Amino acid sequence: MEEVVGDDSAVPAPPVSAPPMQMQYNSPSLSRKPLLIAPEPAAADNNNNGERGNIARGGGHNRNRSFFTPLGSPVRKAVQMTKLDPQDAWLPITESRNGNAYYAAFHTLCSGIGIQALVLPVSFTILGWTWGIISLTIAFVWQLYTLWVLVKLHESTETGMRYSRYLHLFSATFGDKMGNIFAAFPIMYLSGGTCVALIIIGGSTSKLFFQILCGEGCTAKPLTNVEWYLVFTCAAVVLAQLPNLNSIAGVSLIGAVTAICFCTIMWLVSVTNGRLEGVSYDPIKEEPNMAWIFSVLNAFGIIAFAFRGHNLTLEIQGTMPSNEKKPSHVPMWRGVKVAYLMVAMCIFPLAIGGYWAYGHKIPPNGGMLAAIYQFHGRDTSQAVLALTSLFVIVNAVSSFQIYAMPMFDDMESKYTGRMNRPCPWWLRALFRVMFTYGCFFVAVAIPFLGSFSGLIGGIAVPVTFAYPCLMWLKIKKPKKQSFMWYLNWGLGVSGIVLSVLLITAGVYVVIDTGIQVSFFKPA
Repeated sequence: MEEVVGDDSAVPAPPVSAPPMQMQYNSPSLSRKPLLIAPEPAAADNNNNGERGNIARGGGHNRNRSFFTPLGSPVRKAVQMTKLDPQDAWLPITESRNGNAYYAAFHTLCSGIGIQALVLPVSFTILGWTWGIISLTIAFVWQLYTLWVLVKLHESTETGMRYSRYLHLFSATFGDKMGNIFAAFPIMYLSGGTCVALIIIGGSTSKLFFQILCGEGCTAKPLTNVEWYLVFTCAAVVLAQLPNLNSIAGVSLIGAVTAICFCTIMWLVSVTNGRLEGVSYDPIKEEPNMAWIFSVLNAFGIIAFAFRGHNLTLEIQGTMPSNEKKPSHVPMWRGVKVAYLMVAMCIFPLAIGGYWAYGHKIPPNGGMLAAIYQFHGRDTSQAVLALTSLFVIVNAVSSFQIYAMPMFDDMESKYTGRMNRPCPWWLRALFRVMFTYGCFFVAVAIPFLGSFSGLIGGIAVPVTFAYPCLMWLKIKKPKKQSFMWYLNWGLGVSGIVLSVLLITAGVYVVIDTGIQVSFFKPA
């Protein structure tokens, strides 16, 4: 049996045993140093119990002595019991490892469909029918492939290590410095920035939901936007007290169902009411040519931003048990396939049906959600409109939980790394309250943050479209000039180029249109 050891002053960590006679994949912990280093000869000579290495924890008194024996080695295969890094058992992402394909489908679907999909018809007004459908199809296949790559890279059969966090895999592949420069901000933005956006969307839709229920002759004093943001945030705080990623599987299921429902209702209402009068499908071409080029790039950005959740893939897979006979990538990929079948059944009818119904009249701000109320607010049942708003609200508060979980995990890892013990319940609750109300503060204090969404979103694009391919090349080392070599180099470089172009377009839009700065004055 292997033992977790460190300096003489370190307290022995409690073991987490794996089933006998099976190789259980380990985690590189939070040290971000999942490297295999041979044990010192002196240490090996003094070891009378057949121990062969040390597992470095994220905290501790000496971070430079990071000894690790690969679980895939003959030595480790010979033993019947292994011990895992105790920090993984203390953190919310890997605290529970009893996930399955159903949980993976719930989480993936909840994180994969969101409000950003409702503006897909806007991209068709620039690209037209042909290039709109082609671009949407290519983006869907592209991001599905990079998701498959991440699922495969989660665990290594050679070293026995598991990477249950996107940033850890990137840092292990390219180094901590590269991870901090190129991956840390996009990943944090995809979590924290999405949570801020969900508060704005959930609060605004809550106000709309109240107005529908109250009716035109309502005499009740309505809440302000800030107050509705606060109502939504309080609901998010309550759900945020669920301890770990597996514990919110039911919440993700509800979020997934409501996402499917509001997407389906929107395109059905639009199609059944028929096309609007004077609808045109000719692609809009602005003058001068530079403005048109940036409009096309903006359309590509809308399609790229419609696919999200890759920053959560490794975290979701990290909740599953894994061993030699039953590696975690099997149930994970099974759940992903089901989830993305549902994603395709939602976004393609939404984009095609919405563009068919509204053409160039689709509102650029709000997309399908705004179009439903603007064009069909009077001829559609108020119950249907209220139900659609309710689905959007429930989906937003459900999605908040899974996108906030990496932030909770990161905050708690700072404590466990320093104190070398689990985070107490009251501190865990405090961390989550602080983060959630911090997002509320940003939503209220900087309401014009959405003006930078194209710019910041361009920075986050490589997380979905480029980094997985580049990590595959670095880790798997496919044969030069083979199909996989060409494919991953092509997609990886194309993703980086797309990111640069979107950032450039975002800067142009900010300079050209300007920004109305209004602190603490949400619209």
